[in-house]
Amino acid sequence: MKILILGCGQVGAAIAQELALTPSNNITIIDTDEQALKSISSRLDVRTMIGNGASPVMLENAGADDTEMLLALTRSDEINLVACHLSSKLFNIPKRIVRVRHSDYLEYGLSEEEIEDGDKLSGSLNAFSVTDFIHPEQLVTEHLIGLLNYVRALQVLSFAHDTVRMVVAQSKAGDKIVGESIGNMQTWLPENSYCQICAIYRNNRLIIPEHNTIIEEGDEICFIVDSLHMSSVMYVLFQFKQNNHRMMLAGGGNVGYRLAKKLEDKFHIKIIEYNEKRAEWLSENLNNTLILKGSATDEALLEREYIDEIDVFVAVTNDDENNIMSSLLAKNLGAKRVITLVNRSRYMDLLIGNHIDIVVSPHQITIGNVLAHIRRGDVVAVHALRHGTAEAIEVVVHGDERTSSLVGRHIDEIKWPKGCRVAVVVRDKTVLLENNPILNEGDRLVFFVARRRVLRELEKLIQVKMGFFGKG
Repeated sequence: MKILILGCGQVGAAIAQELALTPSNNITIIDTDEQALKSISSRLDVRTMIGNGASPVMLENAGADDTEMLLALTRSDEINLVACHLSSKLFNIPKRIVRVRHSDYLEYGLSEEEIEDGDKLSGSLNAFSVTDFIHPEQLVTEHLIGLLNYVRALQVLSFAHDTVRMVVAQSKAGDKIVGESIGNMQTWLPENSYCQICAIYRNNRLIIPEHNTIIEEGDEICFIVDSLHMSSVMYVLFQFKQNNHRMMLAGGGNVGYRLAKKLEDKFHIKIIEYNEKRAEWLSENLNNTLILKGSATDEALLEREYIDEIDVFVAVTNDDENNIMSSLLAKNLGAKRVITLVNRSRYMDLLIGNHIDIVVSPHQITIGNVLAHIRRGDVVAVHALRHGTAEAIEVVVHGDERTSSLVGRHIDEIKWPKGCRVAVVVRDKTVLLENNPILNEGDRLVFFVARRRVLRELEKLIQVKMGFFGKG
């Protein structure tokens, strides 16, 4: 596939690296940053060009005439949208995926329900001939909401149209599961619920769970659960019950505002915002949220606002250093749990295992969403677990017994790649509770994958043979 990528920042570079793993992909990257292009061309077999991706001459020189996919991932909405429009009208590129941040472009002409749904193209995006869009701030907001609704969770991922969720959580002293076997745990679960422990990490070492595996304090447990029973399962496993928690947000920008708007009826929320005009705007547009003008790194302000009584402190400013310092200060002053937004990948590595409970990377979330849009074949979702050391993958089964290696076979009959574990099978938005079901066309499978290279092997296994496409 011939692919044109605009933007060689963290997102563009990571997408290029992922796509370059497939030998048949022919990738060209356009950016104005010569050093960034030199860096990526030294690591990957890609073509690089210095210039403005919104220039028709540049697009033509990059081979847009016979390009199959445009990924406009620069930091400028206007460059991305103009390039998308030109790619459609002048060069007829069939698939055009655009990264857009500003709500004016995303929401113009949509009803409140359509904006809430988040999938429909706005009038302005249609005008620019966009086929798919990525909205980083909305993705980050949704990710944080998943964490805040279940404050014991380190990660919450949705699969099969939110029929099931994969959760990562750490066991603590006092949890009912500590000292118990996985087999015993299954007997405590609500009737007709589904909960499968996929993996346990103990002192950063992977343990493949067995019926008699004993849970220890400090274990990082990855499990999949049907969404309807998630709250009750979390309560059984971790004695967690969601009440109206006290939350403090550092930063009232787009992410902070969206979080407060979504959660202010469930949480007692305070927002610390440094910019006076923005603070006034927040107070006018939020109903049940207390707005504080000041700095989240002001120790006196945090103490005056009873930081030691806050259940969760979330730092979502646009400044990594400010987010990190305010989170460390809040934790030191008594906040029970802190979540920090960090853009720089080097900071992510430094903070793992530190005093901050959860570090969220907007770039990793955006990259995962872009990959979900461009996956070929039947891999419909890929999410990084444990900062990229493992993955959760969703696939759709297609074909019949003649054209598919999966259809008509029991799960246990199939030779899955090493390190790949089937976590759940979903059929028509219903979780199959039987242990070893026969797979049908259209089934959705969610896998826990302990090593990244497995994805290529899995793609080959689920690939439908050519005879399938000649039917009918």
